[in-house]
Amino acid sequence: MSYISLKHLRYFEALSQHGHFGRAADACAISQPALSLQIKELETILGTPLVERGARKIRLTSLGTVFAQRAHDILRAVDELDDLARAAYSPLLGHLRIGIIPTVAPYFLPGMIKALTAQYPALDLRPREAVTQKLLADLKEGKLDTAIVALPIADASLHEEPLFEEEFVLVRPLAEADKPVPNAASLREMRLLLLEEGHCFRDQALSFCKISASLPRDVMEGSALSTLVQMVGAGIGVTLIPEMAVPIETRSASVSIARLANPRPTRRIGMLWRKTNPLAGQLGHIAGIIRKAGFATSEVTPPVNKSPLPS
Repeated sequence: MSYISLKHLRYFEALSQHGHFGRAADACAISQPALSLQIKELETILGTPLVERGARKIRLTSLGTVFAQRAHDILRAVDELDDLARAAYSPLLGHLRIGIIPTVAPYFLPGMIKALTAQYPALDLRPREAVTQKLLADLKEGKLDTAIVALPIADASLHEEPLFEEEFVLVRPLAEADKPVPNAASLREMRLLLLEEGHCFRDQALSFCKISASLPRDVMEGSALSTLVQMVGAGIGVTLIPEMAVPIETRSASVSIARLANPRPTRRIGMLWRKTNPLAGQLGHIAGIIRKAGFATSEVTPPVNKSPLPS
């Protein structure tokens, strides 16, 4: 007698997510005929079709839609059994899948990895950089153990653990170093360079300047902070960056940096994890190690060849 296996469920989940046998097979690292055979076997066991097969894509039957959600729940529960086993070890062993947003990763990861591996030498850190919405989706899907993002997120299923707070600083062309620092109202009248949509730092900059995200403006966008800073150095406009980015992003650009007037814009960086994650205790300890390692922006100073940040 045949039974439904976890392999059946994982292959069917991949098919339901990708909507295509070829892409699902690639995601599962097997051949398309092998995947098709496993799905057919699953349908035979159940005695009913789960998939409507089309020339270019597949559609789930009504049962297939319900089955996909149940399969997803079962697979997440199985994944948490692995977390439960890891939670029994102290210090942490095995891998830790940690997501981090792009406006934090380049400046934060080196020190964080050094601090954590010193405490947990057997820990296999697996960082992944992505925008906030992608990290949240992967966290809820069980593809990540934790994520470092800008808080708050306000999701009832996730625990938020604050790490530190930092200011935004203004980046201007070097020739403007002696000019008065503009306020938020003045920035609205300037060419403000922003990260492209999807980055939470873009939304925070727009919020500080009280600019509607949907309002057409004479702005230019970049995919990374380094691009924005280089554009400022070329005289195209001004931008805001987090203070932790100053030493790296301004060292090769002809720019000046300045603190904005009070109330200065800030962001709060923290860790997220699922409240149901068996590793919650260890993740809380990891957050404490990161805080103790001293990543606060008070320790970040600008390069000596740039205009100093006024206090």
